[in-house]
Amino acid sequence: MPIHEKSLIRPEDLVEGSGEAHIIDGVDVSGHWSTFIKSRVVKDYNEDMEAEIAALPGGEFIHRCWQCGSCTNACTVNAINPDFNPRYWIYLIRTGMEEELLRDKDIIWQCVSCHKCSYTCPRDVLPEGVMKATAHWLELKGHTPKSHSTVFDEVFAEQVIKTGKIEEGRVLRRFLTRTGQPLLQGWVLTMALRMIRHFPIKLMIHMGLANFIHPRTSGWGRARAAIEEYVEEQEAEHRKALKLDQPAE
Repeated sequence: MPIHEKSLIRPEDLVEGSGEAHIIDGVDVSGHWSTFIKSRVVKDYNEDMEAEIAALPGGEFIHRCWQCGSCTNACTVNAINPDFNPRYWIYLIRTGMEEELLRDKDIIWQCVSCHKCSYTCPRDVLPEGVMKATAHWLELKGHTPKSHSTVFDEVFAEQVIKTGKIEEGRVLRRFLTRTGQPLLQGWVLTMALRMIRHFPIKLMIHMGLANFIHPRTSGWGRARAAIEEYVEEQEAEHRKALKLDQPAE
């Protein structure tokens, strides 16, 4: 899976000749005629990285990628930020270049799930899923803190599993609290005022009480137990695939 584009080489790894004397490893590369790529010894090779990503939801088909570039070409975020490059990251994952991938850890999570990449991919790699799996991998490995989207997913899932119901007000309140955000924000107040004006009073009362009563779906106990067992099994499989429970050598 070779990549030869100059745009995919880190600027700091490029040495371009100039009018001044420039010696690299005893070779005079002075002048504008030559551009060299700094050699580097790979010390961070992770031969299991593709398998680790593939073990997480969304990454199952990463092995299908043949580096055509359709995902990056269609990417909504790449059109704004050229450094957001799904094709390149999939290449790094499949070649085990973990340290190189970590250099972009602060932008990988910015995928907006527009699914343009998945629609255009000729190999059904589902690049959007790979991006989400990679962001999850970064969090599980401790390379990045939990993103707000991950925290929201956790809050939402916790409520559904516990009660069998979705109470939007409680989800929002817990999300803001868990992410350290103030409960009274301009957009929250604006939304509340619009709800007061347009929502039926009965529904408003129900939503308000749900923040304190915590209603549950009737007979939800067995379903909750089954879901909790499944979630526990999946989390154990993910930790095993990423070797997170193994003692440090």
